Amino acid sequence: MKSKNDPRHQKRIKSIQSLFAWGITHKIDDDSLLPIISEINKIDQLISTAAPKWPLDQINKVELAILRYSIWELINKPETPAKVIIDEAIEIGKEFGDTKSSPFINAVLGNILKKING
Repeated sequence: MKSKNDPRHQKRIKSIQSLFAWGITHKIDDDSLLPIISEINKIDQLISTAAPKWPLDQINKVELAILRYSIWELINKPETPAKVIIDEAIEIGKEFGDTKSSPFINAVLGNILKKING
C-alpha cells in the first residue's frame, strides 16, 4: 500500500463500505457494486471453499465485505497484481476489522489465489 490517501485505496474503502451496507440491507446505493453483486454467489462459494470452518453467516461482516471485494478484483482485474489486491485487503482489514481480521483475510485470499491460478 502506497498511502492511506492514495485515490485507489480510498476508492477500495468506499466500495467495501458500500458492499458492507449492501450485505446488511440488500439495498444498492452505489451502481459500481452491480458487477460485484452479480457474481456474489460465485464469490461466496469461493469463500466457503477457502474457509470451510467458517460459514458465511459466521464471518465478521467487515471481513466478508473486504473478502468479497478483493475476490472480485482478483477475478476481474487481472491488470492489478494479486499481491497489491491482497496487501490492500490486509491493510483495510487492519484499519476497519479487529486484531484477527488481517491474518484471516490473508489466509482466505491466499487459498483463493491458489485455486484461481490452478
